[in-house]
Amino acid sequence: MKFVRPGLCFLISLLSLLSFCTLFSSRTEARFFADSTSLLIPQDYFREEEQLVNTVLTRYHFKKFNLNDSLSSAIFDRYIKSLDFNKLYFLQNDISNFESFRFNIDDYLIDGNLKLAYDIYNTYRDRVIERINYVSEVLQNEFDYSADEYFEARQDSFKWASNVSVLNNIWRKRIKYDALNLKLAGKDWQSITETLKKRYENIRKAIYQTKSEDVFQLYLNAYTETIDPHSNYLLPITSENFKIDMTRALEGIGAQLQAEDEYTKVVEIITGGPAFKSDLLHRDDKIIGVAQGEDGEMVDVVGWRVNDVVKLIRGPKGSIVRLLILQASEGVNAHPKEITLVRDKVKLEDQSAKKQILELNNNEILFRIGVVSIPAFYVDYEAEQKGDRNFKSTTRDVRKLIKELQSEKVDGIVIDLRNNGGGSLNEAIELTGLFIKDGPVVQVKQSTGYIDVGEDPDPGIAYSGPLAVLVNRFSASASEIFSGAIQDYGRGIILGEQTFGKGTVQNLIDLNRMWGKTSNKLGQVKITIAKFYRISGGSTQHLGVVPDIKFPSPIDAHEFGESSEPSALPWDQIMSTDFLPFTNLSDLIPLLQNMHESRIKSDLRFQAFIEDVNETKEIRGKNFISLNESIRKKEKKEQDIKREQRKNAMLESGKVRLINKEEVPPKELNSEDVLLNESAYILSDLILLATG
Repeated sequence: MKFVRPGLCFLISLLSLLSFCTLFSSRTEARFFADSTSLLIPQDYFREEEQLVNTVLTRYHFKKFNLNDSLSSAIFDRYIKSLDFNKLYFLQNDISNFESFRFNIDDYLIDGNLKLAYDIYNTYRDRVIERINYVSEVLQNEFDYSADEYFEARQDSFKWASNVSVLNNIWRKRIKYDALNLKLAGKDWQSITETLKKRYENIRKAIYQTKSEDVFQLYLNAYTETIDPHSNYLLPITSENFKIDMTRALEGIGAQLQAEDEYTKVVEIITGGPAFKSDLLHRDDKIIGVAQGEDGEMVDVVGWRVNDVVKLIRGPKGSIVRLLILQASEGVNAHPKEITLVRDKVKLEDQSAKKQILELNNNEILFRIGVVSIPAFYVDYEAEQKGDRNFKSTTRDVRKLIKELQSEKVDGIVIDLRNNGGGSLNEAIELTGLFIKDGPVVQVKQSTGYIDVGEDPDPGIAYSGPLAVLVNRFSASASEIFSGAIQDYGRGIILGEQTFGKGTVQNLIDLNRMWGKTSNKLGQVKITIAKFYRISGGSTQHLGVVPDIKFPSPIDAHEFGESSEPSALPWDQIMSTDFLPFTNLSDLIPLLQNMHESRIKSDLRFQAFIEDVNETKEIRGKNFISLNESIRKKEKKEQDIKREQRKNAMLESGKVRLINKEEVPPKELNSEDVLLNESAYILSDLILLATG
């Protein structure tokens, strides 16, 4: 069994595209079939492979489902969206023609019929080429940036364009938006046109490079991901790249990337890597250019395949790569920003748990609060298998840090699991065991209905003092198992944001082994086979872990996290296990909430943080973007002034003092972490209430 954390799940590019074949008139069909160069058709063995995938899903997936007209409709919608999420290519007439096949996909999947999939894809390819041709036409004359008009960044909730004229107007504004961004970055018209022509020609190139198997993969993933978002079909080459990415994910700049529309987006920053240490690149930022060395030419990578972008970014340790990015925090008003990173390989020790001590005064009493930051639930399997008694693991490292903190006379400990996407299930269980004497930690329900209970293997307890756990929306999987168990036992208070909600287990199935023939040409299926449940009976799936005290968050749960996925498996409940609670904190939570709210009213840094969160929400929610140069400059200036004011407030001397700074990553030396500081205060409140 293989436990896959959300951050490491394979992220399939949606930019793989082909030519045109119509379903509708025999005359048109004959014309296009006569010209074989304009068609992509399925390989002979795809029919059997598709049927194998269907067999795997219907037999072994955790979710028992019926392949019927209802599911067919959902697969149809997902496939169309995977091609044209923002409704920038298909016309209403195209969609109307496809609609007559909406309820046939279930039958096609059973029969191995791929004609519809390729016809839709080829139509899409044709529409994309039409759009790229239109770009050259629009760029013949410079835009009027004084006109009062707006570009709608997200078209997904709108109707499909009724005709070419309507779609042309949408694209004219889109290209003008791209051009204005470059102009605001200091580019002249000649440079703008050269950049944009190259950018959109990259999309054309990607279209022409797409192969029959790419279409097959995309179509099957519309099926698998309609069942649940963590089930995927992987082509042999994709599967091999997946293995390479799993082993090399920590090389280069320490970031995992995904294609989104024509952009390459950052989906995870690896703790301890160059991007993490520099604090220059963040989750959801978009990379639009890559340059080598200190003075290499910046290559525009909009429209590139994500694998090709990764190849440009990777390089020898110690070498320099420059990135041109659009910061997610700037929203639709983001101007291109150049950053410089030095490539490196993330070592296991760079991802290891670390400690620090915060000193604070609460109610005229000095508190020393220990903080243990855990970036992942890791274990050195290779060293363990070789019999190395000193192999590294999360639990071993944290046990050692706890002893050090106890020797330094801390009054309580905060476990910081923010941005911890998970890792080893066993480590989550054993880490929980450091804070409880014994008992169950998690329940794992298999697709057969069998329930396995993960028990604390160590009857001892490493730390029995006051405890808090800090989480955010990016805390997932093993992090949710640990924090959920701590909450169920009443062992500590949970602070922060509602967690991701990834409570499922995936396994890889090699289709070649099922085919009954000697071959390595079939792919693999990553399939959800089990589900995690808390010892109290509720699943961590979809809901995640809800903190006892919530902190403000710029992230909308409807946009990120398991609950943002329409096909995500639902929250449900099984029987609770037998366990003995450590204590009952429920009566203290309202008191802690009141003390927290009262304190932050006079905390300038926390108030500045709240303002920053609210502005980020406003920026991310903005869909109408002005194409007037003066207005955009004014908006940017006002935004910069507000941020500078908040930054100054954040830098004002606080009430928390950081001890042993040499053990803290550089980006934490300025003590701007208001959420960690407030977590330490809340834990000190708990100590006061418990002792008072």
